[in-house]
Order: sequence, then structure tokens, then C-alpha cells
Amino acid sequence: QVQLVESGGGLVQAGDSLRLSCEVSGRTLSSYTMGWFRQAPGKERELVTSVSSSGGTQFYADSVKGRFTISRDNAKNMVYLQMDSLKPEDTAVYYCAAKIGVIWRWGQGTQVTVSL
Repeated sequence: QVQLVESGGGLVQAGDSLRLSCEVSGRTLSSYTMGWFRQAPGKERELVTSVSSSGGTQFYADSVKGRFTISRDNAKNMVYLQMDSLKPEDTAVYYCAAKIGVIWRWGQGTQVTVSL
């Protein structure tokens, strides 16, 4: 069973940067597509970005293109989300996720709050 533990969330001002980290254990990270989801109050959980097992293919939601960058270090079993030029609408709980088969497995999430 894969375990995902996020860290790095917090309260920042609009325009600031934040880096989220995800520690993966229980399975070999290199085998899986990894991603970051987010869920804002009253909204559905949405896929923000993902990266293939090799790192060669990445997806970004239109709302974060050019501002967020996903990366992975398979040797360290870590996945990262660099968030730049943060906006208040980026406020949400951010979840690290591993795609096992056709199912996404999520961590517990970390809160990101962006103030004006």
C-alpha cells in the first residue's frame, strides 16, 4: 500500500512562491504517474498537474500553466510542486497523488492559503 505525506503548505501573500513536497513510501515511486490535486471550499477536487513515471510527460491545468512546476526525484521517493506567482484563487487543500492502475491514491493534503 502506498503512503503519501505532503508538506510545505502555509499562508502566503499574492505573488509569493511556495514549494510543496510529497514523500512516497510503500511502493517504488518510479513505477507510477504522480500528480497534485487541489480542493477549494465548496468545489470538487481537481487535477492540477501530473508527471509520468519517467518524468517525460507532464500535464498542467490551464489555471496554473506557466506558474506551477511539478518534478520528481525517484531516487529519493519525492515529488515536488513549485508554485510561483500565487493568486488568492489558488487557495485550497493540495493533495499529492499516485496513479496505481486507473485509480488515484491521495495523501492527507496540505493547506495553501493565498491572501491579497
